[in-house]
Amino acid sequence: MPGNRAGTIGDGRIEVPGDLDAVTCIGREDHRDIDPAAVERIWGAVRYWYSAGMQPAIQLCLRHQGRVILDRAIGHGWGNGPTDPPDAERVAVSTETPFCVYSAAKAITTTVAHMLAERGYFSLDDRVCEYLPGYTSHGKHRTTIRHVLTHSAGVPFATGPRPDLKRMDDSDYARDLLCRMRPVYRPGLLHIYHGATWGPLMREIISAATGRSIRDILYTEVLAPLNFRWTNFGVAEQDVALVAPSHVTGKPLPAPIAKAFKTAVGGTMSQIIPFTNSRRFLTGVVPSSNTVSNAHELSRFAEILCRGGELDGIRVLAPETVRAATVECRRLRPDLATGMAPIRWGTGYMLGSKRFGPFGRDAPAAFGHTGLTDIAMWADPSRALAVAVVSSGKPGRHPESGRYPALLDRINAEFARLE
Repeated sequence: MPGNRAGTIGDGRIEVPGDLDAVTCIGREDHRDIDPAAVERIWGAVRYWYSAGMQPAIQLCLRHQGRVILDRAIGHGWGNGPTDPPDAERVAVSTETPFCVYSAAKAITTTVAHMLAERGYFSLDDRVCEYLPGYTSHGKHRTTIRHVLTHSAGVPFATGPRPDLKRMDDSDYARDLLCRMRPVYRPGLLHIYHGATWGPLMREIISAATGRSIRDILYTEVLAPLNFRWTNFGVAEQDVALVAPSHVTGKPLPAPIAKAFKTAVGGTMSQIIPFTNSRRFLTGVVPSSNTVSNAHELSRFAEILCRGGELDGIRVLAPETVRAATVECRRLRPDLATGMAPIRWGTGYMLGSKRFGPFGRDAPAAFGHTGLTDIAMWADPSRALAVAVVSSGKPGRHPESGRYPALLDRINAEFARLE
């Protein structure tokens, strides 16, 4: 059936196909001990969200008590972005299609950091300057690794000269810029999301402490033993063409909000998204934002955390490490990088809440991380749930923006807490 624009031409919406089943992919699902109607209610919320026309592609994977009960995708990986030409080839998304999942990468990096601390490479209360000797100016000598993990290092914005993105993987260059930064507040004083600085800091601390790239550590210690295809920081050169692009959708943010957003995360949507689709970004190592994965694999990574740090006989973290990392340390101040919502925060992981949170309502035991925008991965041990939502649209404000959190609420509503 012919499709239709979900809104007015020029409003940044995609063409929503008339037959949603024709652009739906269903993976292997196990509905034992699960009400199939509950699965369909959740999927109905995805279809309703997709029909708003802000997401070229959506993937959702739900694991309950270790079984994949929903693994589906809807839309197009290529060819149906709001700026794609009408004659562009449209390639339907599958459950295996990889996407950049942006800040969901922070949950992966946080897991690696706790694993390395367990193994004695560093203590979270070590000072950063013990590993990056030049990280001492302007009072930065007080900064600990824990401060960095918890977004309280005092450098939420990249102060100093504009970085040369062509040198983004040059450690000497990155360390020089980091060491020259001037904090905007004393380390440990406040807790403000470090959108542009968290990744370079964690990458260089881990490299200095271990003598290895975080990409190599993640691959050899976690991904390879568990047979992951994706879910590392960036991809090999030959895999770049397999990564489906992200798209700016919807109407632009109002100018004052757009300016503040640019300060918070280092660029406007129209600047960030084309760069994150580029070969340079997709082959780099950016532990804050360039994990390439899909909902199936992200939910499997969340399953490691849901099970207390072990999956299929591979122990990544000790249960006590997971428990300590998910104790609330303080609430993150509302800022544009987090949608102006206060967020409960553990040591590197976002935490859910009873009323509202990054993983929907009534999820106080959930933890994980969100990604730019409408992307989330989380574990909820109280429900034995491991979940990942991946979407390729990056919308501004639009009337149907509540359909994404409504999906998260629906997931929680269908699974009673076990405790």
